Amino acid sequence: MKRRSFIATGAATGLGLMAAPAILRAQSAPLRVGTYGGYFEDSFNEHIFPDFTAETGIEVESIGTPTGEAWLVQLQQAARAGQAPADVSMMAQVARIRGERAGLWAELDPAAVPNRENLPGHFVHEYEDGRFYGTGAVSWYITLVTNTEVYPEAPTSWTALWDEENRDRLGLLALASNSFLLEITAATHFGGTDILATEEGVMEVLDKLAEVRPNVRLWYRDEGQFQQALQSGEIPMGQYYHDVTGLAAADGQPVRSTFPEEGAVLDSGSWVVSSASSAIDRAQEFIDYMARPDVQAKLARFVGTAPTVNRELTDLSDEEFGAVASDLPPILPYYDLYVDRSDWVNQRWAEMITG
Repeated sequence: MKRRSFIATGAATGLGLMAAPAILRAQSAPLRVGTYGGYFEDSFNEHIFPDFTAETGIEVESIGTPTGEAWLVQLQQAARAGQAPADVSMMAQVARIRGERAGLWAELDPAAVPNRENLPGHFVHEYEDGRFYGTGAVSWYITLVTNTEVYPEAPTSWTALWDEENRDRLGLLALASNSFLLEITAATHFGGTDILATEEGVMEVLDKLAEVRPNVRLWYRDEGQFQQALQSGEIPMGQYYHDVTGLAAADGQPVRSTFPEEGAVLDSGSWVVSSASSAIDRAQEFIDYMARPDVQAKLARFVGTAPTVNRELTDLSDEEFGAVASDLPPILPYYDLYVDRSDWVNQRWAEMITG
């Protein structure tokens, strides 16, 4: 499905050209920017990169990258050889943290990225010693979704996943590290995700999450499979992506997305720069550009991602904002768990949840 294509209104907020004249900067090698391949890359090529080049004179070479850790491995291997397959990369959070631990990301000058001030703290990334190295790029929500013909009334809480009346009716993401069901369970039944800081706490959460197993018909990896089952009513409840569900509803499908009272999961990708890049200055200008409210509003309208900047800084209407996000406090994934205890979590997950 193609994501939303609202007609943008108003002129972009021009900040003027900085540093060298655009005509000279355009003569330098293109800035290589890696985004998730497919839809994301196509959308950036159409709606983001041309305007960035027009304003700054910096040409962009678009590179489609995998969403998982395969790209991280490529960047690490290339950096050891003093090479950078891309200057700037959009990285999933677990891969970003692994790269941080390995010292892979170039230190950035905070003064060169003043628009980072528009971002909440969880979207400004620093090494343990305080060196700044990246920002949130795009974000999206995982919400509680239902078929409106089977459920005329929208559920209001994630506790619906545990309700005995929903036996054999749920579709849930199959992996601990992409479903964030541990975080959902912790927020719903344990007052927040702090309990995930210890293995004992994780085991308590896993025990509680295991209670949903009789209600689960499908642990899915194929998003399209679940979406079809949700739309037909075969699997009338589960967790899914807010924006895609909204598009299906706009197309007349009997589905809805609900932000539960405990919050929906806010997942994201971030901008980082390879330490082997020789284009740090231009990379910083790109990252600063992407943290502008008008650019984040454009992403919401044309790419379907939730703004990484505070809503009040954008000109998004209530309808436009509601199509991609919510004002309710989100459940933030406990990413360090999937870095520090990955093998242990995956083993327990297989044994207790999906096995």
